[in-house]
Amino acid sequence: MGVAVPAGIERRLIRPPAAAVFTEAELDGLPSPVRRYLRYAIAKGTPLASTARLHMRGHLKLGRWLPFQAQQLLDPHHGFHWGARVAGLMSGFDCYAAGQGQMRWKLAGLLPVMVADGPDLSRSAAGRVAGEAMWVPTALLPRYGVDWSAVDDRHLTARWRIDTFEVELQLVVDGTGRLRSSVFRRWGDPDHTGTFGLYPCGGDVTSYAGFRGVSVPGTGRAGWFYGTDRWPEGEFFRYQITSLELIGQ
Repeated sequence: MGVAVPAGIERRLIRPPAAAVFTEAELDGLPSPVRRYLRYAIAKGTPLASTARLHMRGHLKLGRWLPFQAQQLLDPHHGFHWGARVAGLMSGFDCYAAGQGQMRWKLAGLLPVMVADGPDLSRSAAGRVAGEAMWVPTALLPRYGVDWSAVDDRHLTARWRIDTFEVELQLVVDGTGRLRSSVFRRWGDPDHTGTFGLYPCGGDVTSYAGFRGVSVPGTGRAGWFYGTDRWPEGEFFRYQITSLELIGQ
């Protein structure tokens, strides 16, 4: 079980769904491969929620690979709260809400091991929101301000704004519309030099899962330097989604 979402964060991130359900009309004017992706991801009649609650488990690379269990509240337009317990020893959360990112982690629930915030972390966390938007496909419809384009039949790009940050997510889909990989330019310091910059961040989807009206990446792996020769060293996150609920269903 992950760390619970504080009530104040819930109030900022939980928003009622649009007063509509998914129909083909939501896809009008979109390029064919974008329609294929969204049609696969969202079942007809699904409420147009912008927020979801997820539970997941997997492994994080913190020097070595350690198991984790987590729960997450995610709104791709306003933020997230990801609370986890890692290896039975460390617990805490990563969060982005109201334009601010923060990290708070403790060892054995007592000893602080990570306390971080500030402009660089906020910009990096906003990028993470975009990277995880694949788990709330209803929030990626044009009605929510997402601008879609397609280079070809497999390569898609979604652009939108998260507070003051412009984000761009590049996706690769197959012939059925399943997402196979995604990548975006994320603000960060993956080499721990003390200097932040934009680096490719993303990963592969290894299986899909269905949850009450949506089909989303169920297992996969992600990290820094995706699509480059440094990807093997940059991978730090392997996940399995165990439950997902659109808020407002």
